[in-house]
Amino acid sequence: MNVVSLESLDVKGKKVLLRCDLNVPIKEGVIKDDGRIRASLPTIKYLLGQGAAVIITAHLGRPKGERKPEFSLAPVAKRLEELLGNRVTFSPEIIGADVSNIQSGDVVLLENIRFEAAETSKDEAERLTLANVLASYADVFVSDGFGAVHRKHASVFDVAALLPHAAGYLVEAEVEVLTKLTDNPVRPYGVVLGGAKVSDKIGVISNLLDKVNVLAIGGGMLFTFLAAQGHEIGKSLVEVDLIPTVKELLERAEKLGVKLLLPSDIVVAPEFSIDATPTIVNADAIPADQMGLDIGPISAQAFAQAIRECHTVFWNGPMGVFEFPNFAHGTKVVAQALTQVEGLSVVGGGDSAAAVRALGFADSDFGYISTGGGASLEYLEGKELPGISALA
Repeated sequence: MNVVSLESLDVKGKKVLLRCDLNVPIKEGVIKDDGRIRASLPTIKYLLGQGAAVIITAHLGRPKGERKPEFSLAPVAKRLEELLGNRVTFSPEIIGADVSNIQSGDVVLLENIRFEAAETSKDEAERLTLANVLASYADVFVSDGFGAVHRKHASVFDVAALLPHAAGYLVEAEVEVLTKLTDNPVRPYGVVLGGAKVSDKIGVISNLLDKVNVLAIGGGMLFTFLAAQGHEIGKSLVEVDLIPTVKELLERAEKLGVKLLLPSDIVVAPEFSIDATPTIVNADAIPADQMGLDIGPISAQAFAQAIRECHTVFWNGPMGVFEFPNFAHGTKVVAQALTQVEGLSVVGGGDSAAAVRALGFADSDFGYISTGGGASLEYLEGKELPGISALA
């Protein structure tokens, strides 16, 4: 997958429209994880160093075309200014933003692009109208918001056709890593998938089955697998309509000789609560009045051993409710194992990236931490990413 490189663009003295992914978790105005802001810094610093003026567009959450204060990028502008060591002017306007007089070295962050309904519209004409406004602000376009490249949005896809364009360093790095995961990965190749829903990962599992040597399943999605095997799962999460599909995947894995790991023990509790009392039970004997909230310690060690034996590992989705200390053990053990891989270990964005940081790991402990969980998964599913195709 070839994209136009950043260095190939002449940006000196020019205005650059830069699409970033600044979709960080914010609670009561406080940023809980600034990883995506930090990941945007190399491209911004390069552009400033080349004498460009930078106009950043980004999104936060899903305001669905409405101006909602809790989705404002104002707190992000402050944090970006601190990390960048360069003044960042926040523009509360998107259409009609005052950027006509900005000079080389200036940085402007526009308000949440998703406050404009046209950004995410399925109507191409509506998106193009917004894209034309954005393009009018700048001379060139740089796409560095990897977490949004699987979306056909105005600021990601349409604007690339209107200006000379290139991929930023983050997008370039993400594409390089994903290529390593899909084109002749160094074997043994292991994939660890967690998270709540099988439906979010079913396409990835199906596409990867004939590519991986080991596939480990944790998180809430594992209970649909246990149900497909005929086990009692109590009050645990289950997607009943996907049980037949999961049965087919289990059969395919067996025929292909893929080592498909499911937990042998589960940490259960009577309710989804931080104060819930944990109990360890066999995976085929979950009591009817209990729900599974983490993989058990024996399973965690089995997963970890399988991970350490691989030379390429991709992980997306926590093993349990890592936000609750009583149910974070499985995720922590898996994360620790990824730090010990002799080869390429990739943490696949989203909740996984938040989990490793929340559990005390540094980004440098892993081969690579992706910023875009959804985009990574769609790429591994074999889907075309519109925001990448637009950069060719």
